[in-house]
Amino acid sequence: MPDQSRVAGGVLDGLMQPRPLTIAHVLERAERLFAHKDVVTAGGERLTYGEVAGQVRRLATALDALGVPAGARVATFASNNRRHLELYLGVPATKRVLHSINIRLSAEHLEYIVGHAEDDVVFVDRGLLPRIWPSAGRLPGVRHWVVLPDGTDTPIPADPRISDYDELIAAAEPFTGSFEDTFTLADENLASGLCYTSGTTGPPKGVLYSHRSTVLHCLGTLAAGLIGLCESDVVLPIVPMFHANAWGLPYGAVMAGASLVLPGASAEPAHLLRLMAAERVTVAGAVPTVWTSLAPQLRDHDLSATRFLLGGGSAVPPALSETYRAAIGVPITHSWGMTEVSPVGVIGGTRTQHRDATAAEQVAVRAAQGQPLPLVNVRIADVETGAELPRDGQAVGELQVAGPWVAGGYFKVGEAGSFTGDGWLRTGDLATIDADGYLRLVDRMKDLIKSGGEWISSVELEAAIASHPDVVEVAVVARPDPRWMERPVAYVALREGRATTADELLGHITPMVAKWWLPDEFVFMATLPKTGTGKLSKLALRDSARTA
Repeated sequence: MPDQSRVAGGVLDGLMQPRPLTIAHVLERAERLFAHKDVVTAGGERLTYGEVAGQVRRLATALDALGVPAGARVATFASNNRRHLELYLGVPATKRVLHSINIRLSAEHLEYIVGHAEDDVVFVDRGLLPRIWPSAGRLPGVRHWVVLPDGTDTPIPADPRISDYDELIAAAEPFTGSFEDTFTLADENLASGLCYTSGTTGPPKGVLYSHRSTVLHCLGTLAAGLIGLCESDVVLPIVPMFHANAWGLPYGAVMAGASLVLPGASAEPAHLLRLMAAERVTVAGAVPTVWTSLAPQLRDHDLSATRFLLGGGSAVPPALSETYRAAIGVPITHSWGMTEVSPVGVIGGTRTQHRDATAAEQVAVRAAQGQPLPLVNVRIADVETGAELPRDGQAVGELQVAGPWVAGGYFKVGEAGSFTGDGWLRTGDLATIDADGYLRLVDRMKDLIKSGGEWISSVELEAAIASHPDVVEVAVVARPDPRWMERPVAYVALREGRATTADELLGHITPMVAKWWLPDEFVFMATLPKTGTGKLSKLALRDSARTA
């Protein structure tokens, strides 16, 4: 074969095959190599990857029959289940764009993002129909509604636009070609998925993932010493599949050939723990509020197969992580990310340099968000000047991030202020970075409390309060103050049957924080309000603090 390398200014091009990075490859790899591995959905359904791939092949021709064009947005309004996984794989493998919708959105936000995305078809769990069908008349762009059977008997409206997923799949002939071979060199940059941000500071913004970014993010989840997904794992994404692609866990598991366990619509602690024990789950991911709800029942279940628990979405209180380490020998590992980062950018945990550290020092390391994944770069910048700050573990600045699975813009929205002049994403998080590259979040810029001209970190104050054994949940927000401008108020949920007082909590945290950080008030609640992704809703609590 002749030498086809090009020489330009003495620089040689490589001679590697220009094979694109696509989700089609992830699908067909699982079909070829791991057809025997399990995909389990809560309720007893158990299929193999081979059977799931067969369903995807029928889905491909079913989408053709519905007239869904290449590049069209295909929305899902569904829980974590096998049919949703088929859409995860089949929609992008056929050059359409998977738009996973938060099932807890208000009607206003739901209608906004479906219209903004220009969704052509919506796949919806039968049990979730009542949440979205009332909006159907205000979504004229949606041509088809496909109902996913989920074991419920929710009534289905008589409407010619509605069809049944299983009937649609059964009637379709399977696609017999190679999904991967239909992609060309340029196609790895085609859009594969669309997720919208929460919209807490304005309308939700669409983050448009590419095949290339998704595959590279997959490889990041397989990196040894970080999450390290592998063929022998059994992976449970408790985090919803609509939440930034369930943090990449479904795609990563399929690529690795790990078995998948999907919890369905229930997030009840006993249900999740029984599933973890029965299926011998090794890796699971959830937001801190879920891990908090599971903690009281940990010792009632055999979780000896567990090797890695991932926490994200908000800071994991060190006390919560150490509760898991004491109960099952596995701490909750911090991560940091956001929808714009696909979403995982940083993974925590100790490294070899910490082997000889004291127990207290190791706890402090585990409390950090961690080090960036390969291919991801992070830096902190002065909020006022934009100048990069030193990595000394002391300087606090806005966290900025860059990498091949980091968004470079928003779908159909001009957001120049979200990016620096040299192309880094401005996250809105305040952080430090130490000499080992460990990222520690200080706070969201919007969550910092400025009292008497000095800053109070709500994250650090929450961690101190959460270390009290009677505290289940805590959120600290600012209350306007005529003298100090702002003062902290702590909203607290206690363990059932506990009657801890505000004075007792003050006594507990006084040695841990500066005196002027101490909250002016503790507000006790049975449970704290949550966002659609299960995070504590500081927006709702700020409104409460302002009107109190």
